[in-house]
Amino acid sequence: MKKLDFIIIAVLLACAGMLYFSGLLKPGNEGAYAVVYVDGEEVERYDLSQDTEDTINGIGGINEIKIENGKISVVSADCRDQVCVNHIPVNKENESIICLPHKVVIEIENGVQNSIDGVVK
Repeated sequence: MKKLDFIIIAVLLACAGMLYFSGLLKPGNEGAYAVVYVDGEEVERYDLSQDTEDTINGIGGINEIKIENGKISVVSADCRDQVCVNHIPVNKENESIICLPHKVVIEIENGVQNSIDGVVK
């Protein structure tokens, strides 16, 4: 092999690594669902591979959700604190978005595995 061959192989491996770590070549999270609970009871289950918007009727109010690019987020809610609206979109296993005033919990099942399984101080 010539020096140029090694350079070409190194460039191709570097490009493949960048695509993999950017998420373009990672296997999809098929079977990932967002499960919605209201007051502890499951009311809806959404497939994260299908982009959609919907309204959840919580206890004493509503939350509007949006699924886009395999992640779910709360885009609006009529509660005062807006913690659920300000939460980042989630798609990892066991992540959740919670709206305490409306008793709504959105939890991910079969999602992307978290790379960290614990934090120790």
